[in-house]
Amino acid sequence: MVLWIVVGVVVLLALFVWATYNKLVKTNVRVEEAWSDITVQMKRRFDLIPNLVSSVKGYAKHEAKTLENVVKERSGAIGGSVKETAETENMLSGALKSLFAVAESYPDLKANQNFLQLQEELVDTEDKIQASRRFYNGAVRTLNTMVQMFPTNIFAKSLGFTKKEFFEVDNQAEVEKAVDVNFDK
Repeated sequence: MVLWIVVGVVVLLALFVWATYNKLVKTNVRVEEAWSDITVQMKRRFDLIPNLVSSVKGYAKHEAKTLENVVKERSGAIGGSVKETAETENMLSGALKSLFAVAESYPDLKANQNFLQLQEELVDTEDKIQASRRFYNGAVRTLNTMVQMFPTNIFAKSLGFTKKEFFEVDNQAEVEKAVDVNFDK
């Protein structure tokens, strides 16, 4: 009788560990998928940027510094950890704001069909990046909760699961600040 109780407890414990492990794996894969979604959208944005810069170059030759900043930030934005990617994304977003502020000063450029299409595609891509970030952060929240909550936390570390970083903006006010462009100088 005691033997059956011990066997029953061991079987229940084994089933719990099996179910916990599978749930952690599923959630971890969801985090990896979400990160992949972010990188796919960022790659799409990086592919659009040279075309956008080329469109602006013809109209805004004396804005070379703004264009150089966009290209520089683009080149440093792929790869790295979540935190590094978030930092470079913030700088790239600021550079793109400057580019669009420059474009506002050129009515012919704003009317250029190629530029308008590229701008529309970039805005669409930015929306997709934001959605991907939200999906990633939701998946990270779920995984981090599982890794920290009892009784899952007992097995999570021993099974190799750890907390992941959220995709965060270091200085939200700076990212949301409008770009100041002054052509009177």
